[in-house]
Parts: sequence; C-alpha cells; structure tokens
Amino acid sequence: MQLYTGTPVEELRPNVATIGFFDGVHRGHRFLIEQVCRVAAARGLASSVITFPVHPRKVMQPGFHPELLTTCDEKVALLAGTGIDYCVMLDFTLDLACLSAKQFMAILKNEYWVQALVIGYDHRFGHNRSEGFDDYVRYGQELGIEVILAQAYSDGGMTVSSSVIRRLLSEGNVSEAENCLGYRFFLDGMVVSGYHVGRKIGFPTANLHVGDSEKLVPADGVYAVYVFLGEEKYAGMLSIGYRPTLNNGLNRSIEVHIFHFNADIYNRRIRISFVRRTRSELKFESIEALVSQLRKDEEEIAAILS
Repeated sequence: MQLYTGTPVEELRPNVATIGFFDGVHRGHRFLIEQVCRVAAARGLASSVITFPVHPRKVMQPGFHPELLTTCDEKVALLAGTGIDYCVMLDFTLDLACLSAKQFMAILKNEYWVQALVIGYDHRFGHNRSEGFDDYVRYGQELGIEVILAQAYSDGGMTVSSSVIRRLLSEGNVSEAENCLGYRFFLDGMVVSGYHVGRKIGFPTANLHVGDSEKLVPADGVYAVYVFLGEEKYAGMLSIGYRPTLNNGLNRSIEVHIFHFNADIYNRRIRISFVRRTRSELKFESIEALVSQLRKDEEEIAAILS
C-alpha cells in the first residue's frame, strides 16, 4: 500500500475509491474495502481508501475528545493489511467541511484520479451531510464518476460499527469487541516507572504509558492479555484502574504482570493484546487479601491463555 498525505500527487493511477474515517478498521470496514478491491480489479483500476488523520468531529466541534480504537499510525498499518493499493490521507479542515458533495467529488475526480466511488450503505458526506446516495449518483454522472452502493456487512444480525465497539470496550467486553474488530484490541505504549509495589508483593508489573491521549482504554478491571515485546510474545495479566487497596488516588494506571519474565524493560515499547476480562477492580481489606486474589487471578488467566 502506498500512503499519500495532503496535496494531490501525479503518480496516483486512476482508481476506485471509498471514503471514511475507518477508526478501528473493523470487519465492516474490511468488507467495504474488499468490495472496492473487487470493483477495481474488474475494471483494471487501482484501489484506494480516502481517510483523515484527525476525527472530523474534532474539527467541527472544538473541545470534542474522541476515544479512538486506533491511532492514525495504527489505522494506516491495519489498512496496509487489507490489500488496498493507496491510502490517501486528507486533512479535514473547515474549508473542506464547507464543500458540497458535488464539489468534493469534483476534487476526487480531478485531483485524485477517482473513476469510481463505492459508498457505504449508510455513509453521507458533503456540507451538513444533507445529500444522499441518489444525489451522489447524479453528480457522478455529471462529473464522470461511477457511484456504486456497497453491500452492508452482515454477520448473523450482529451490528458492527466503531461506536458499538467503543461501547463494548467501555464495558470491558474485549472478547465481543474482538468479534467485531476481526482482531484483538490492543494498546501500544512505553514502559514507565511505577510505585514498585508489585515487586514487593511477588507480582512485578510493567506500567504502560499510552502516548496518544485519544486512544480508548478499556474499562477498569483485570484482563487476560498477551504482551508483545519486539518479536517476542508473552502471556500476562493486566490491571486497569485506580488501585484502591493501595490508595492510588486519581491516578489511573495500566500495569501488566508478565508470566515467567524478569527482564528490565523500562523505556521499552510494548503492545498489550486483550483476550478476556476476568473481573472488575476490587478494593481489599489488606495487602494479604490482595495477594491472595492475585494468585487466583494468575491461575485463572494462565488457564485461559494456555
């Protein structure tokens, strides 16, 4: 996949495109992109995804704080695995938002060589999103763009959307989120120094700092996870929350105990891949009670990941 940002580029070939923010690049997105690739192959054209580095609502509503399933870099990496030829990353600006659908389509035709546009079944674009599919078809006929209505994704009646996945993750339902995403939800970040309490009680942890504040963090609780450190993969149990037994105050932490691991990984990047939430965060009467529960957690999660 070739990535293009900002300005039009001459080396783009005539292509079949689709448009969207594609947060999470979930199964519904992939189903749409597969249709784009099939149409492009049938017409002897390249295939492209037109997307944006910043959530459009953040531009239109100052102060809006999106909870993203994927950062921009993560989204690009996932799109690269779909088989699409081009990813065109447009800056979503107020000027762009003011364009009518026809004006926007003219830019796609004249500057980005779009010959056919595959429209998601519920997708609208253009100023105030006031126009619909029949309007796009009419504009396409005038501009020389074939407009194609995509099939809706269906999997036994299950609704797949970025907002549904966000809700599932906010409830801690990472396994159902995985079904919608088509892959395990993950957090990338840097291992930072913590309070070193875990090591003292026999459960040393790596404290994760997620660099992008807009990346969604699942609900507080304990999770069975896999930890990726470079090319190495480890089983682990992860806790998200405020560590009430230790009076951690308002500092929400993400810390993972990696099974059978004792190396120093401070200032190293790791990826946490979520498998299952095993319980909510609890406050215990004593450190001894906490340690007893952690032993049970370790046994349960080791069985899950085995």
